[in-house]
Amino acid sequence: MLGAGPSDGAGAGALSPARRAADLDVVAGGRVDVVVVGGGVTGAGVALDAASRGLSVVLLERADLASGTSRWSSKLVHGGLRYLAHGELGLARESARERAVLMGATAPHLVRPLAFLVPDVAGRAASALAGVGGRLGDAVRASVAGGRRSLPGTRRVGAAELARLTPGVRGGRGGVVFWDGRLTDDARLVVALARTAAANGARVLTGAAVRAVDGADVHVETADGEALALRAGVVVNATGVWAQRLAPAVRLVPSRGSHLVVPGERLGSPSAALTVPLPGSRSRYVFALPQPGGLLYLGLTDEPVPGPVPDEDPVPAEDEVTLLLDTVNQVLAAPLTRADVVGSFAGLRPLVLPASAGTGPDGATSDLSRRHLLRWDGPVLTVVGGKLTTYRAMAEQAVDAVVARLDRGARRARTARLPLVGAAPPVALERVAAPRRLVERYGTEAPAVAALGAEPVVDGRPETVGELRFAVRCEGARTVADLLDRRVRIGLVPADRQRAVPVAVRVLAEES
Repeated sequence: MLGAGPSDGAGAGALSPARRAADLDVVAGGRVDVVVVGGGVTGAGVALDAASRGLSVVLLERADLASGTSRWSSKLVHGGLRYLAHGELGLARESARERAVLMGATAPHLVRPLAFLVPDVAGRAASALAGVGGRLGDAVRASVAGGRRSLPGTRRVGAAELARLTPGVRGGRGGVVFWDGRLTDDARLVVALARTAAANGARVLTGAAVRAVDGADVHVETADGEALALRAGVVVNATGVWAQRLAPAVRLVPSRGSHLVVPGERLGSPSAALTVPLPGSRSRYVFALPQPGGLLYLGLTDEPVPGPVPDEDPVPAEDEVTLLLDTVNQVLAAPLTRADVVGSFAGLRPLVLPASAGTGPDGATSDLSRRHLLRWDGPVLTVVGGKLTTYRAMAEQAVDAVVARLDRGARRARTARLPLVGAAPPVALERVAAPRRLVERYGTEAPAVAALGAEPVVDGRPETVGELRFAVRCEGARTVADLLDRRVRIGLVPADRQRAVPVAVRVLAEES
């Protein structure tokens, strides 16, 4: 039975090149309680939960942490207002509870309150409905542990405050403000989960593709072309939209959610998320989400994706770009054009088709539940569906099933009170001696990142060479894409990425 992973002195749960090499040597031919397949938020969450209960764990990811859907979200930790609109009170309460856990205990350095503004110029019926929904959401939040004081309440604002919060909106009228959680970076959450799992003894191996599961034997091919095998008590399939490759009987309806990247100054550098109802819908909105560093993400679409799911990253369709721009332009004083779009991204949601359904979804994917599925197929437990906000609850239920199957490991999860690496109470984070931007991304590890260099990767952008060095030394980054597309996210703006590539290549050569 494999024991806990090594500590190399590079910080809590450091995923260094030396640790990866050592873990590969130990894993080959070994036996482990749990093999987790997939390095997204669900897989990393399962690995952390299982390791923290005393199980031996190996996480295998074919590419990189957060290389799939988990880096293409809206960067929100939300309480489920949309689920209330569909009458799913239980899912809304679960979302509100998990948001409170992230904000109050496990990741307060990564999740902060964000105001959402629905302007009256979008239609008084829309802002009135937002007010009702927001107050229902406030009531749900107050009903869960830690939720009552985690966010301000819903309220109306006048024209002056609307202009201050969202300067790009046509003036003269007010609106409704409700609150939710903003995630600094979804990929950073996944990295923090994986490193916390490693700190609890899990072996986290990226560039390790599972080619087959034959009974208890898991066959792996590494990025270097090496073949290895290990035996597992249980295999947890946490591969999201690719889950059917290990569990063909699972029925999924992938849905594409697309975003555009625009300079925040084009909307007057808003401090609140502009929220505009999608024409013809009472529960779907287009959001203009302000981001650290001056950018703004405009989303979100919900389009069914037929056919097999490719390994390549999805891209927004032309009609999605048009829909997003046309919707937000309804309320802007100076409409956006395609020339304002400096980048775009899209992700695939693994929506579960209910067992009672026919051969396909009856209606739009936006109407399918975001509930998750647990399903056993021999020694393989598939956990799929759900959403980023509820990853911890999904992982807890999955590991409950694993513990029952193996008859070993702690019966109760610890993860609702287990801080991720870098986490600390807000008062302590205020005292961290490092630039605020780094504290909001690395928490208590920000001084270590700052000490590795403040030189910008790209002139005019805030990301530093120290962040790239830290990513290689401690966060498992092995390639240029790992660095630029997932650890610091410069890749969201292709023109900036092109300028950053030589710096990333240099850092990899120096640090690997």
